[in-house]
Amino acid sequence: MDQKNSDFIRKLLSTFKIEAAEHIQAISSGLLELEKAPNAERQRTVIETLLREAHSLKGAARAVNQNEVEAVCQSLETVFATLKHEEAPPSQALFDLFHQTINSLGNLLVFTEVKRTASEKAWFRKLLHRLENAAKAEFQQPIEEVKIWNEGHLKVHKAEGQQPLAEEKLTPAETVRISTAKLGSLLLQTEELLSAKVAASQRAAELKEIKTAFGTWKKEWAKYRIGDPGLRNAELKKHQFPAPYPQLNEFLDWNSSFAKSLESQVTSLTRAAEQDHRSLSAMVDGLLEDMKKVLMLPFSSILEIFPKLIRDLSRDQGKEVELQVQGGEIEVDRRILEEMKDPLIHLVRNCIDHGIEKPEEREGKQKLVRGTIKIAVSQKEGSRVEILLSDDGAGIDLAKVRSAAVRLGMLSEEESDELTEKELHALIFQSEVSTSPMITDISGRGLGLAIVREKVEKLGGAVSLETHVDKETTFRVLLPLTLARFWGILVRVGEHLFVLPATYVERVGRLKAEEIRTAGSRETILLDGQAISLARLGVVLALSQQPLETDSAEHLQWIVLGSAERRIGFLVDEILNEQEVVVKSLGKQLSRVCNIAGATVLGSGRVVPVLNVSDLMKSAVKVAATPAREVSATEPKPETKTVLIVEDSITARALLKGILETAGYRVKVAVDGMEGLTAVKSEDFDLVISDVEMPRMDGFELTAKIRADKKLSELPVVLVTALESREDRERGIEVGASAYIVKSSFDQGNLLGAVRRLI
Repeated sequence: MDQKNSDFIRKLLSTFKIEAAEHIQAISSGLLELEKAPNAERQRTVIETLLREAHSLKGAARAVNQNEVEAVCQSLETVFATLKHEEAPPSQALFDLFHQTINSLGNLLVFTEVKRTASEKAWFRKLLHRLENAAKAEFQQPIEEVKIWNEGHLKVHKAEGQQPLAEEKLTPAETVRISTAKLGSLLLQTEELLSAKVAASQRAAELKEIKTAFGTWKKEWAKYRIGDPGLRNAELKKHQFPAPYPQLNEFLDWNSSFAKSLESQVTSLTRAAEQDHRSLSAMVDGLLEDMKKVLMLPFSSILEIFPKLIRDLSRDQGKEVELQVQGGEIEVDRRILEEMKDPLIHLVRNCIDHGIEKPEEREGKQKLVRGTIKIAVSQKEGSRVEILLSDDGAGIDLAKVRSAAVRLGMLSEEESDELTEKELHALIFQSEVSTSPMITDISGRGLGLAIVREKVEKLGGAVSLETHVDKETTFRVLLPLTLARFWGILVRVGEHLFVLPATYVERVGRLKAEEIRTAGSRETILLDGQAISLARLGVVLALSQQPLETDSAEHLQWIVLGSAERRIGFLVDEILNEQEVVVKSLGKQLSRVCNIAGATVLGSGRVVPVLNVSDLMKSAVKVAATPAREVSATEPKPETKTVLIVEDSITARALLKGILETAGYRVKVAVDGMEGLTAVKSEDFDLVISDVEMPRMDGFELTAKIRADKKLSELPVVLVTALESREDRERGIEVGASAYIVKSSFDQGNLLGAVRRLI
C-alpha cells in the first residue's frame, strides 16, 4: 500500500473512531436509562433509540471494514429488536451482558488494526454466541472471559508497544477538545450580536434625523427672530400671534436659547452614537468572522466516504466508475456540509444508476470502459459556493421526462409539447418523476432529486442541471458559504415589510406603467431585450387583491429575482434599503412555511419575515399576474373576527399574528396556556389557535379546560403543532380540538382555510 492510500485510510479510520465513540456513548447512556425506565412506554422509546444507534454504528463500521465492530452491532441490533417486540424480558443479567459488550466495543476501537490472539478470538466468538442466545431468549450469565478481555485487552497490547491508530501527538497548549454543539451554540449567540449592531445603527440614524430636523426648525425660527422689535412685532402680527408682543418676544428669546442648547446636546449625542456604532460594528464583524472560521470545514471532509460508496455501488451493478474531486480544500460552514451529505449521495446514486453505462455499452459508444464522476467545488462572488457534480454517461432522455410528467397528470400532452428544454430540466426535480423503468434499492421512485431540491432550497441555495444525450449530465448546486448571516433587501407592501436575500436580487429600480405588457393572462416586462414575467408581491403572498399604492403613479418600483436560471420581476410599494440580517427559524411547529425562509429582527425591534426565493418563484408562476380588481365601495365589509394566539415561541407567534392580521382578523396573543385561559375568560374571542408544547399549561390541557367551561364550550380551538403521531392526534380529538394542523411543510392557506370554516 502506498503512502497516500495509507494516510487516507488512517484519516478515514480516525474519523470513524470519533463517530463510533459518540454512538457507543449514546448506547451506554440509553442502557442506563432503560434500566431505570418507569414504564413500558418509556422502555419502548429508549429501545427504539438503542436500535437506531446500533444500526448507525453498524453501517459506519461496514464502511471502513471494521468487521468485528459490525458483527457485535449486528448481534446487539437483533437483541434490541427482540426486546422491542417483547419476545424476551429485560433482566439484570442481560444488562450486565450489554454493558460488557459496550466495553468490548470500546476496546475494539482502541486498536483497530491489531492482530488478535487465539484466546481473544475465542472470547470474541463466545461474546457473539451469548448475544445470539439472548436474542433467542436462551440467555445465560455473562461470560467471565469477556470481562477478563475488557480488563486486560488494553494493558496487553500497550505492553507489546502497540499504539492506537491516529493517536494525535498534540500538547494541551496547541488544541482543546470541545463539542461542536457547544461551538454551534456559541456561534448562534455571536450572531445575535448582529441585532445589537443593527439596533445601534438605527439609533445613530434616528439621532441624525433629529439633528437634521433642528436645521429645518432654525430656518422657520428665523422668521420670528428679526433684530428690529417693530419688524418682529409686525411679523408676529402677520402670522396672527396674539398680543401683547413684548411678553411673547421674551418667551421667543428664551426658547431660542433653550433650543440652541438642546441642539448642541443632540449633535454631541449623534457623534457619540456614530462612534459607538463604528466600534461595535468592528468588534461584532471581527468576532463573527473568527467564529465563522472555527466552524468552517473543508468540503473534502464529507467526501471521504464517496470513493468506497462509488466502488460498492458500481460493483453491484457491474459497472466501472472512478471519482475525480476538485476544490475539496474550499471551506464551508459545517452546518451546510452536514445537510448536504445526503443530497450528494442521492446525486451520486443517480449518476451510477441512471447515468454511467455498463462497460459493453460504453465500448459500443466509443467511450472509455471506465466511467467518470466529477465533483468540482468553487467559490463564487457574493459569499457563495458552487458544486458541479457530473458524469460522462448516457445523459437524460427528455422525452421520457415529458412522458412521465404526462402520465402523472402534471400536464397535458399539448402543454408538454410547448415546454422548453429548461422547463423539462426543472420537471426532473418534481416528486415521483423518474425515467427509470423499474424501482431498485438505489433509485427509480422519483424521490431522490425532489429531496435534493428541497434540501438545497432549505439552505437558501438553488439546484439546476444540464444534460446532453450520450455525453454527460451536470448538476449545478449553488449554496451560501455560511448560514444565518447575510445581506438582504428590505421591501414594503402596504403596511407589511419583508426581507429578500440580496444574493438572488439581480436588479432593483423603477419602471413606467406603460412599459408593462400583457401576454395571455400574465404581465411581462422587457429586460435586456428579453421578456420576463412580472408579478405583484402582495398578490403572490396572498396579502391583498388591491392595486399597489403606486399603480396610479407615473413610476412603479420593482425588484428582479433570479433562481435556477429563471428570472421574475416583482412589483412592490417601496424598496427601503439593503442591510445585514440574521435569519431566525420559525420553530419546529412552523418548520416549513410556504414562501417564508425564517424571520429577522430589525433595529427598531420589529419582526420581519425573510422570504424564500425558490418558493416565491414557484408561487409567482401559479398566480396570474394581472391587475386585481378594486373592491367596490358599496360592497359590505365583513364583520371583523377576533382570534387569540397561544404560543410560547415569539417568532412563531409573530408569524401567525401577521398571517391572520393580513387576512383581516383582529388578533391578540398569549405566551402559554395559563395566560390563554385567563384571556378567554376575561374577553370575547371568536377562535383560539394554540400550540401544544408550552410551559405551565400545554395546548391539550387548555383545550380541555375550555370545553369544560359552559360559557366557552362552543369556542373553536385549532391546535397547530409538530406532534404528528396517531396518539397525539387522537388525544387532540379527545380533548375537543376543532382542528389539528400538523405540517412540517406548513402552508398558511391550510390554516386560513380552517379558520374560515370555523368562524
